[in-house]
Amino acid sequence: MTENTPTVFLVDDDEAVRDSLGLLMKSVSLNSQSFASADEFLGQYEPECPGCLILDIRMPGMNGMELQQKLIEMRAILPIIFITGHGDIPMAVEAMQRGAIDFIPKPFRDHELLDRVNKALEQDQENRSSLLKQEEVEKRIDTLTPREKQVMKLVVLGKANKVIAGDLDVSQRTVEIHRSRVMEKMKARSLAQLVRMSMQFEQR
Repeated sequence: MTENTPTVFLVDDDEAVRDSLGLLMKSVSLNSQSFASADEFLGQYEPECPGCLILDIRMPGMNGMELQQKLIEMRAILPIIFITGHGDIPMAVEAMQRGAIDFIPKPFRDHELLDRVNKALEQDQENRSSLLKQEEVEKRIDTLTPREKQVMKLVVLGKANKVIAGDLDVSQRTVEIHRSRVMEKMKARSLAQLVRMSMQFEQR
């Protein structure tokens, strides 16, 4: 994997799907790499590699949401597009709450997927080019209340609002309000950017 060339990473246990998606990416001159499992992908992925991830939500072994959690723990900012079956939509909504940028129900149109991929690649480029300096991040964190700092810590760990509410013994609505204020005060456009800010702060 090169560190400079944006790559569309394809993770799906269905070989036919991987081949089809790979050909689709090649047809529009996008670099892609395919993996048959989440473990195979994790074995080769470096967080510094730009691009996006097209991820099947249901797979044998580690599923898509478990891989998403692993990437959060790695502090990876790779935008994720989930491919879902009809019954997986509630899971996909939860995955988006944890930072995925989109999900596409099966079957999907090629042009629809390519539109989402292009947007994901643009977001990844913006995230990487607009990373804030450490001192600016510290100033923004200093504006957070103690409760907002607690919420931010749990959000960047990939926990859903309802889980955070249980951890802090508050209502889910209260968590949503704190989460919104954290995003506003930190001037974060996405969860991925908030995760990177948190990482910068921890490394100070």
